[in-house]
Amino acid sequence: MRKTNIIFPGILLPLLIALMQGCSNRDDLVVPEEPEIVGITAPVNLDTDSTYIYLQDHFRHPEQIDSVFTHENLGFLISHDSLLMILYIKDKSLPKLSEMKVWINGYCYSMLLRKSTRIWHHITFNPKGKTYKLVQIAGDMNDWNPAGTSLKLNDTIWETDLHLYPGKYQYKFVADGKWMLDPDNPEMMDNNAGGYNSILRAGSVNPPGAPWLGTNKAGRKDVTVSVRNEAKEFFVFWQNYRLDSTFVKYDTSGLRIRIPAKAKQFDQSWLRVWTYNNYGPSNEILIPLEDGKVITDVSLLTRSDKHAMIVYFMMVDRFMNGNRNNDAPVKDPEVDPKVNYQGGDLAGITQKIADGYFSNLGVNTLWISPITQNPMDAWYEYPPPHRKFSGYHGYWPITLTTIDTRFGTSEELRKLVAEAHSRNMNILLDYVSNHVHQVSPIYKNHPDWATPLILPNKKKNIRLWNEQRLTTWFDEFLPTLDLSIPEVYNMVSDSALYWIKEYDLDGFRHDATKHTPEVYWRTLTRKINEQVVIPENKSVYQIGETFGSRDLIRSYVNPGMLDAQFDFSIYFDALNAFSKDNTSLKDLNYSLQETFAYYGNHSLMGYITGNHDLTRFISLASGAVSPSENATEAGWSRDIQVTDTTGYDKLSSLIAFNMTIPGVPVVYYGDEFGMPGAGDPDNRRMMRFDSLNPYEKRTKELTRKLIHMRKNSMPLLYGDFMTIGVTDKTYIYLRSYFDEAVVIIFNKDRSSRKIDFILPEKYNEILLKSNFGNTFTFEKGKVTLTLQGNSFEILTNKTEE
Repeated sequence: MRKTNIIFPGILLPLLIALMQGCSNRDDLVVPEEPEIVGITAPVNLDTDSTYIYLQDHFRHPEQIDSVFTHENLGFLISHDSLLMILYIKDKSLPKLSEMKVWINGYCYSMLLRKSTRIWHHITFNPKGKTYKLVQIAGDMNDWNPAGTSLKLNDTIWETDLHLYPGKYQYKFVADGKWMLDPDNPEMMDNNAGGYNSILRAGSVNPPGAPWLGTNKAGRKDVTVSVRNEAKEFFVFWQNYRLDSTFVKYDTSGLRIRIPAKAKQFDQSWLRVWTYNNYGPSNEILIPLEDGKVITDVSLLTRSDKHAMIVYFMMVDRFMNGNRNNDAPVKDPEVDPKVNYQGGDLAGITQKIADGYFSNLGVNTLWISPITQNPMDAWYEYPPPHRKFSGYHGYWPITLTTIDTRFGTSEELRKLVAEAHSRNMNILLDYVSNHVHQVSPIYKNHPDWATPLILPNKKKNIRLWNEQRLTTWFDEFLPTLDLSIPEVYNMVSDSALYWIKEYDLDGFRHDATKHTPEVYWRTLTRKINEQVVIPENKSVYQIGETFGSRDLIRSYVNPGMLDAQFDFSIYFDALNAFSKDNTSLKDLNYSLQETFAYYGNHSLMGYITGNHDLTRFISLASGAVSPSENATEAGWSRDIQVTDTTGYDKLSSLIAFNMTIPGVPVVYYGDEFGMPGAGDPDNRRMMRFDSLNPYEKRTKELTRKLIHMRKNSMPLLYGDFMTIGVTDKTYIYLRSYFDEAVVIIFNKDRSSRKIDFILPEKYNEILLKSNFGNTFTFEKGKVTLTLQGNSFEILTNKTEE
């Protein structure tokens, strides 16, 4: 780190000016014409001792910072170039939430700081009389890298202390290289890879005494937020400005917030609310405003509203062949048709946009697989049995800015984007930054731009996902670019930016996010903000792909890097909950609470039905593919179909779950009706539009109805979340947004179940209607209904005629 200087609060002239004008006057906020923060900045999660904050992640011109105020129990250092701040805790009594005020050119900006919730957990390993030289632990707490955590031998017991966030962690011990379950821990769970992992539980992710906030009343000029449990201090932000007592009052009716008059000057802006007590922080309230008024009608939301996105992911080659003139499969007898080009292209996607397929389904954002030029020939895969593949998937780029001739032309891409935008749909491009193919001119001309293939121990640096996370190659012919080199990360980020500027795309899905240095993501996002978002007032959504712990995933999600990543933890827990009969919905609810604790209650994280790397959900749910077998080889050795039609019901439950929780739901092509498939490449079959069987037709109609329900529901897009009740077989939760309520009920048992529950008092007198045909009774807040096995119901406010 470069030499730092300390800014002492209170001694700088700009601060005195700022204190005189403050963040508000008697009637309204004092805010600049051009804010220093792009969008709304996320809360900063503090570490236990010191926290590094890259100020360019939050501010356009950090070098113009006048002064900073923090809580008295925090200190800070700022580097001479004003790019890096180090916050350090001076006193452990720092409250669970606090504010940092930053003045730039005399204007005050507020950032919420969240005190770390990490706790120490002591873990032991009893070798039962056996002798080991080295005992390690590998699990969610260290991204399954045993080298990250070694135990020490104390007498006859190996032990260590782990510094963990509250939550549930899967793990195994590694004793002299042998992986094993914890012999003294009976709790374990299926790892979806043919085995089991031990389970460690640390602390509580959702303390029952913590405050809970709810949207209560929306007026023309104000809103009221209900408060459950004690609240020590409220943090109410409009945009990135904290509202003081001029705007905020708390009494027996709740927290009353006057909307700043300045909000009328913004087409769209947001109110955010948090509080805390000794048990922990509250949930977050997020309220969208248009021209200073609360948005209660979804018709006022546009496709640029990221919280309203519903994504559909398709592989270009496998979706629709719209132009047979560009068909050019690799002519090689060693290449099986499963891994050869099958004719899908950009023209085919455009045709399906134009004929209304996506509009009828209800999705408003299309994510298309990579379309940059890939090699014209086939290559042998490194792992046995060394099959030969083409680059039909698009993940072997030769160039970074030209379209693969088998997918189409620049003009066809422009037509696709224009067709989508005319129907209020976004286009996200899957972009590969991490690596290129070895025949790429980039690698040929600059071999020194790649990370080492051979490690110092002579081992090949291939697919060492955790041990060599930032340098490992995906295959012998796919050199990983060293994106820590300025010349490299500037070249690649300029290439990515080209697609947004040249084709008016709306964002990226980023491949191999965790294998790419943070400096690349910061550079790319800064360029997007400076050259697109600010000058064009355009929304750009970036979502990354990281298989790993929530802690690792979260490290890439902040205003200076990515909007979101895919929440694979939720997917795997939902897979366990809905596809298997002997699992508990309690684990899914617990996992969702962990997600809220890590990413917030209104994150933009992606919630998938599946993807191109995973066995199709329905194939696991129907028993066609066993979790204990090699799913890739299953797809090569036999024809995978749906063997138990209950799988369709289980898939519909997964889709209902994704469509009713906070975040951005993502439908993988074919999952809307239950297209089967084992592991890659069997999960990438050509899309079917016709000849659906009755079960597939019913599943597709349920999916369509669920998507349209989400699309037209403010509670499902912006509402609060409350768990009403959960058992092993049933799960009930409430999404509420002011006077609107949506109640979601699941029964995962194979048999029908009578379910009853009580809604919060506010909803005792509302009129509810069933949306999926189940009869129910509702009296004085108590709901009673019977659900068939593997089914769900969604109750909503009845609309008066």
